[in-house]
Amino acid sequence: MTRGVASWGRWKSCSYKKFTVAICFVNLFVALVILRSLRFSCASISHSVSKKYTEGQIERIKESIRIREEAVPTELLKAVMRLRKEMAEQEKSKLKLPPSLKQKVARDIIEKLRSLREGSNSTDEIEAVEMWRIERLNDLKTSERSLSDLVSSAKEANMLRVALELNWRTLMDDIGIWIPANVTNPEHNDKPDNEPEEAEIIPGPPLQPVCNVELHTDYAGAAVRWGLTHHKESAADCCQACLDQAKHAKPGEMKCNIWVYCPSEFGCFSPDIYEHKHQECWLKMDEKPRINFKDKYSESYRDSHPTAPVVVPWMSGVISN
Repeated sequence: MTRGVASWGRWKSCSYKKFTVAICFVNLFVALVILRSLRFSCASISHSVSKKYTEGQIERIKESIRIREEAVPTELLKAVMRLRKEMAEQEKSKLKLPPSLKQKVARDIIEKLRSLREGSNSTDEIEAVEMWRIERLNDLKTSERSLSDLVSSAKEANMLRVALELNWRTLMDDIGIWIPANVTNPEHNDKPDNEPEEAEIIPGPPLQPVCNVELHTDYAGAAVRWGLTHHKESAADCCQACLDQAKHAKPGEMKCNIWVYCPSEFGCFSPDIYEHKHQECWLKMDEKPRINFKDKYSESYRDSHPTAPVVVPWMSGVISN
């Protein structure tokens, strides 16, 4: 039994040694294969590098390089570089005024604007401010003593001179003074003389011919039904209400023969004390209908009634018999 165990131990030790040797041989073989492949790849690379281009290929390469160089926007790049340089120089040349000096300049300009006559427009204000700038700039260039109320040193005088001469708009923005320019919008009438006027669109259902609608018209008459509490969806409904009232009026009652409607969503003007709103429908009666207002209110009327609009907002009609 002891002998068998000893022989098994020797065989086991021998098998381990053989296995280790076999692994070493395998690793050596793999290493040789890798070295051979590396040597082959290096040789192929050196061969490809050493390969010479043909004359035609060289010419095509040169042509490609020339095309790429011509495609580069050289002039544009130079212009951008010049602009950057100029902007950098302008930034360096800017001298920031101290807040106290800015306040003095702002007060001085405001006093200049206050001295203008009443009714002056923005053009007058722009000219006054520009005149102030020129006067102050001339004073700075000649003598600093006349500007003792603005500057307190030669350094401030130089800073203000640069600001007035080179950075005037920036200074105006900094001190918060902005004067809008006068904008004139002339009205051009491109419509041919013989072209008919476009008819206004009346909201709602079409009116019956018997309604005799008149736009921008306000008729007088005795009130059969007050419009303050009598609203209708459309002018056609208002006219129909007038027709219905006249049809069903009792003996001795006034019969409607005039209807007045407010089509404006903003309400309609009237010289009385009431606020007339959208869709008011006034039913009136007059044996001899007469017009209060037609088309536009006159200038004299608007002078005496400041809240009156230019155009008469009402629409009316006299019922045909």
